[in-house]
Amino acid sequence: MNIRNATNQDAEAVSTLIQSVAHYFTLHPEGEGAEDFLKTITKDAIEGYINASNFNYLAEFIDESLVGVIAIRDNKHLYHLFVSPPFQGRGLSRKLWNAAFEMAIQLGNPREFTVNSTPYAAPVYASFGFEAVGQKVETKGIAFIPMKLSGGNTVA
Repeated sequence: MNIRNATNQDAEAVSTLIQSVAHYFTLHPEGEGAEDFLKTITKDAIEGYINASNFNYLAEFIDESLVGVIAIRDNKHLYHLFVSPPFQGRGLSRKLWNAAFEMAIQLGNPREFTVNSTPYAAPVYASFGFEAVGQKVETKGIAFIPMKLSGGNTVA
């Protein structure tokens, strides 16, 4: 396994990976009503995040295949964390989180993060120490639970 900074050359694979799990956060299986959100996970949008100064975007590879991604926005908001379905349940999201967490701490984050978790991923975030700070929100074709980590640490 290899975690490294994502590059523009990774953008298409990242977009494809996120689109492969979009049904976990869209209210309609085909994404109906979530068109605005789905525009944010296109190849061009992902390239924008990778190149933006307020994003840290990491990609995880096994051999030469992309299996996971994580992005931290403004050094405090966990913006993306996705693992390819065949590789879920193997601890890859925790490895990505630990790498992004350590990077954010080195850049001055006081160990406080937010995330808008899909209901499906909320248990994963809870295992990292995040706690729900509000009820499930359903808007613009997607569902999420606002969560926060305060004074957290990486989990081995």
